Amino acid sequence: MIAGMFTPFHLAVQVRDVAEAREFYGSKLGFSEGRSAESWIDWNMYGHQVVTHLNPNLGPDGKLPNHRNPVDAKSVPVPHFGVVMTIPEWEALAQKAKTFVDEFIIEPYVRFKGEAGEQCTMFFEDPSGNALEFKAFADIEGQLFAK
Repeated sequence: MIAGMFTPFHLAVQVRDVAEAREFYGSKLGFSEGRSAESWIDWNMYGHQVVTHLNPNLGPDGKLPNHRNPVDAKSVPVPHFGVVMTIPEWEALAQKAKTFVDEFIIEPYVRFKGEAGEQCTMFFEDPSGNALEFKAFADIEGQLFAK
């Protein structure tokens, strides 16, 4: 948490199957489930509210299309969302993710090494194609918006 600045965000994303979302976000990522209905589920994503909403009309492969932009010589999916965390939290999640992520978009690594904004990062998709980024800084307050 950034001192004096924590305000939880709310984000709603489309998924192709609610049960599949429950397995991925609940069982695999370990996020606690809040309110839910037949077509949506609230998740506690490190204190933020992420809601997975059913959209049975996703693309031909049942996944959302993504665009890619180059960042630090990697192909970053747009849109994407995720959480900024401490390095120990990120390391634990990276180890956990390696047990269930079949293919990382960007494998866990240190981006901008030795530069302003140095960070640990990893990208992977949920089963519906929503791209997720989890990143960590040694000094969140000093590095999050460093130029």
